[in-house]
Amino acid sequence: MQGIQRRIVYITLYEGIAIVAASAGLALMTDAGLGHSGMLAVSASVIAVIWNLVFNALFERWEARQAVRGRSVRRRVAHAIGFEGGLIAFLVPMFAWGLGVSLWQALVMDLGLVVFFLVYTFVFNWGFDRVFGLPASAMGEAQPA
Repeated sequence: MQGIQRRIVYITLYEGIAIVAASAGLALMTDAGLGHSGMLAVSASVIAVIWNLVFNALFERWEARQAVRGRSVRRRVAHAIGFEGGLIAFLVPMFAWGLGVSLWQALVMDLGLVVFFLVYTFVFNWGFDRVFGLPASAMGEAQPA
């Protein structure tokens, strides 16, 4: 599976699991109820979907230009750190505002989620590629314009 179909399946599966996990995590870390945490998790998911589309398109464009093909552990770690690092920049202000806490408190809470999501992103991507195969960018196939 390649192209937009691959991205839609990827994002749907990834974000569905992420919303459930983030809702529970935010509810456990704050006094906010599961409903309020769920709303923040859905908002975070929308932001993450947009970031996911942008980041993965840029990553695959970079990856297609690399001499070494495939997705090594090192490349997967770089992907996970790059994605999550960018997401922190978007989500910390939203969590601070949505939970009525300082940016510092939101960052500390988000770091708890980041630890989970770093592992989750790495494992999810590895599993996704094993089930659906590598994208063309990792196999050295010609990329459509």
